[in-house]
Amino acid sequence: MEPLMAFVVGGLFAASIYMMLRRSLVKLVIGLILLSNAANLLIFTVSGMQRGLPPLIAPGDTLPAGGWADPLPQALVLTAIVIGFGVLAFAVVLIHRAYVVVKEDDLEKMRSTDT
Repeated sequence: MEPLMAFVVGGLFAASIYMMLRRSLVKLVIGLILLSNAANLLIFTVSGMQRGLPPLIAPGDTLPAGGWADPLPQALVLTAIVIGFGVLAFAVVLIHRAYVVVKEDDLEKMRSTDT
Protein backbone atom coordinates (compact mmCIF):
# COMPACT_ATOMS: atom_id res chain seq x y z
CA MET A 1 0.00 0.00 0.00
CA GLU A 2 2.89 2.38 0.73
CA PRO A 3 4.28 2.35 -2.85
CA LEU A 4 0.86 3.26 -4.21
CA MET A 5 0.54 6.07 -1.68
CA ALA A 6 4.02 7.30 -2.63
CA PHE A 7 2.87 7.68 -6.25
CA VAL A 8 -0.34 9.41 -5.12
CA VAL A 9 1.61 11.85 -2.93
CA GLY A 10 4.07 12.53 -5.76
CA GLY A 11 1.20 13.14 -8.18
CA LEU A 12 -0.48 15.53 -5.74
CA PHE A 13 2.76 17.45 -5.21
CA ALA A 14 3.32 17.67 -8.98
CA ALA A 15 -0.25 18.80 -9.61
CA SER A 16 -0.05 21.40 -6.84
CA ILE A 17 3.21 22.87 -8.16
CA TYR A 18 1.75 22.95 -11.67
CA MET A 19 -1.39 24.72 -10.47
CA MET A 20 0.57 27.22 -8.38
CA LEU A 21 2.72 28.15 -11.38
CA ARG A 22 -0.32 29.05 -13.52
CA ARG A 23 -1.25 32.69 -14.06
CA SER A 24 -4.73 32.60 -12.53
CA LEU A 25 -5.34 33.38 -8.87
CA VAL A 26 -8.06 30.73 -8.61
CA LYS A 27 -5.60 28.08 -9.81
CA LEU A 28 -3.15 29.33 -7.19
CA VAL A 29 -5.71 28.65 -4.45
CA ILE A 30 -6.43 25.18 -5.87
CA GLY A 31 -2.68 24.52 -5.86
CA LEU A 32 -2.49 25.54 -2.19
CA ILE A 33 -5.28 23.10 -1.34
CA LEU A 34 -3.55 20.28 -3.21
CA LEU A 35 -0.24 21.11 -1.55
CA SER A 36 -1.66 20.89 1.96
CA ASN A 37 -3.41 17.61 1.18
CA ALA A 38 -0.21 16.18 -0.31
CA ALA A 39 1.75 17.16 2.80
CA ASN A 40 -0.83 15.50 5.06
CA LEU A 41 -0.77 12.29 3.04
CA LEU A 42 3.03 12.35 3.07
CA ILE A 43 3.06 12.47 6.88
CA PHE A 44 0.67 9.53 7.06
CA THR A 45 2.61 7.51 4.48
CA VAL A 46 6.01 8.08 6.06
CA SER A 47 4.73 7.19 9.54
CA GLY A 48 3.57 3.79 8.32
CA MET A 49 0.03 2.95 7.42
CA GLN A 50 -0.97 0.31 9.92
CA ARG A 51 -4.10 -0.15 11.95
CA GLY A 52 -3.78 -0.64 15.66
CA LEU A 53 -5.39 -0.11 18.99
CA PRO A 54 -5.20 3.20 20.83
CA PRO A 55 -2.04 3.40 22.94
CA LEU A 56 -3.76 2.97 26.32
CA ILE A 57 -1.78 1.42 29.15
CA ALA A 58 -3.64 -0.89 31.51
CA PRO A 59 -3.13 -0.39 35.25
CA GLY A 60 0.01 -2.16 36.37
CA ASP A 61 1.56 -2.42 32.88
CA THR A 62 4.45 -0.39 31.51
CA LEU A 63 3.63 -0.68 27.79
CA PRO A 64 0.40 -0.83 25.79
CA ALA A 65 -0.79 -4.35 25.04
CA GLY A 66 -0.71 -5.61 21.45
CA GLY A 67 -0.05 -3.58 18.34
CA TRP A 68 -0.87 0.06 18.87
CA ALA A 69 -1.12 2.98 16.50
CA ASP A 70 1.26 5.89 16.90
CA PRO A 71 -0.80 9.01 17.76
CA LEU A 72 1.93 11.51 16.81
CA PRO A 73 1.33 11.47 13.02
CA GLN A 74 -2.39 11.85 13.62
CA ALA A 75 -1.76 14.88 15.85
CA LEU A 76 0.62 16.38 13.29
CA VAL A 77 -1.89 15.97 10.47
CA LEU A 78 -4.70 17.43 12.57
CA THR A 79 -2.52 20.45 13.32
CA ALA A 80 -1.55 20.72 9.65
CA ILE A 81 -5.21 20.66 8.61
CA VAL A 82 -6.01 23.56 10.93
CA ILE A 83 -2.98 25.58 9.82
CA GLY A 84 -3.69 24.80 6.15
CA PHE A 85 -7.27 25.99 6.52
CA GLY A 86 -6.07 29.23 8.11
CA VAL A 87 -3.56 29.84 5.31
CA LEU A 88 -6.21 29.03 2.71
CA ALA A 89 -8.73 31.43 4.29
CA PHE A 90 -6.10 34.19 4.40
CA ALA A 91 -5.13 33.55 0.77
CA VAL A 92 -8.77 33.65 -0.38
CA VAL A 93 -9.37 36.97 1.41
CA LEU A 94 -6.12 38.43 0.04
CA ILE A 95 -6.91 37.28 -3.50
CA HIS A 96 -10.46 38.65 -3.26
CA ARG A 97 -9.13 42.04 -2.14
CA ALA A 98 -6.57 42.07 -4.96
CA TYR A 99 -9.30 41.23 -7.46
CA VAL A 100 -11.56 44.01 -6.14
CA VAL A 101 -8.78 46.58 -6.43
CA VAL A 102 -7.24 45.52 -9.76
CA LYS A 103 -10.34 43.96 -11.45
CA GLU A 104 -8.14 41.25 -12.94
CA ASP A 105 -7.45 37.56 -12.25
CA ASP A 106 -4.30 37.23 -14.35
CA LEU A 107 -1.07 37.65 -12.40
CA GLU A 108 0.84 39.05 -15.39
CA LYS A 109 -1.72 41.83 -15.83
CA MET A 110 -1.70 42.54 -12.08
CA ARG A 111 2.05 43.05 -12.18
CA SER A 112 1.76 45.99 -14.58
CA THR A 113 -0.74 48.04 -12.54
CA ASP A 114 0.20 51.13 -10.55
CA THR A 115 -2.49 50.88 -7.86
